[in-house]
Amino acid sequence: MALTQRMVEILKAIVDEFVSTAEPVGSKTLVDKYGLPYSSATIRNDMATLESLGYLEKPHTSAGRIPSNKGYQYYCEHLLKKDMDEEVKYALSNIFDRRSANLEDAIKASCRIVSDMTNLATGMLGPDAKNQTLEHIKVFQIDPKTAVCVFITNTGYTENKTFNFQEEVTIEDIETCTDILNDRLKGTMIADLPDKLESIKPLLNRSVQRFEMLYNAFAGAFVKFASDTLYFDGTSNMMYQPEYADIEKLKQLTRFFDDSKLFRSLVDKQVSENEVIAVTPKGTELVWKDDIAIVSSEIRISENPEDNARLMVVGPRRMEYSRVVNLLDFICKEIEDMFH
Repeated sequence: MALTQRMVEILKAIVDEFVSTAEPVGSKTLVDKYGLPYSSATIRNDMATLESLGYLEKPHTSAGRIPSNKGYQYYCEHLLKKDMDEEVKYALSNIFDRRSANLEDAIKASCRIVSDMTNLATGMLGPDAKNQTLEHIKVFQIDPKTAVCVFITNTGYTENKTFNFQEEVTIEDIETCTDILNDRLKGTMIADLPDKLESIKPLLNRSVQRFEMLYNAFAGAFVKFASDTLYFDGTSNMMYQPEYADIEKLKQLTRFFDDSKLFRSLVDKQVSENEVIAVTPKGTELVWKDDIAIVSSEIRISENPEDNARLMVVGPRRMEYSRVVNLLDFICKEIEDMFH
């Protein structure tokens, strides 16, 4: 059944009101606060129809209604505001440090910005590095017990790893180890690095004095590099959302943040029956899983989709979708302009 224009007006008002108050919405509020030019009886009838069609839900403890995942889906596909205020655009465009060292730094900075502006958790799902090859390794010694390792792939993607050694390591050992790895591992698929490192273990043992510490440091870094890159900022914001006053729900959400495979499957649209997807006209994707909403936008820095990253906002399904979607659209475009 297609929604009538009146039903669309009612659904939009209910979403807007519930996002603002976190309270179920009744017909009287729609008449008094939103000035809908219909009688309360007519609105109640349409609310009942919207509920029967799956766009609204009725909490057990209230006579009002709240949006369902299907209701949010319709809202995000058809009723979002199209753009941000010019003041917000100007402020954001001046926040970005266009001298950022790499894509990852720029995205992490964006996560902080979006998290601060939305009071939600913001994340980065990095390129699927397993399908890239290692181009080069650089290691910068900070002090005798600390070094920063930079991995660079054939697509230009970089990942940093800090090595904290238990004992002092000489710069000569670091340089010798790095030279061997660059010579023997260049062109290796990222997913194959741990096994390839194991195969050259005897050579490293003969050539490097502090062999064990350096070998273990690189082995751990390669395993991490071969897994999905998942980073979050602002997860503590979830503690202040009324939906997560229940400590068990908060624990469930915390576990959710650690599951990179789940995030990869969701943004790849590998969803189950209890999950709903929407795509905005500009390509921002939304997934609702139970009481959690994930809004994500691809940062296109290559023609190969596997080289691209995603900026995400994660929170309760009750969020300001127009604000969140427009923020992601704008920021992802800014990053693309910086690095494409």
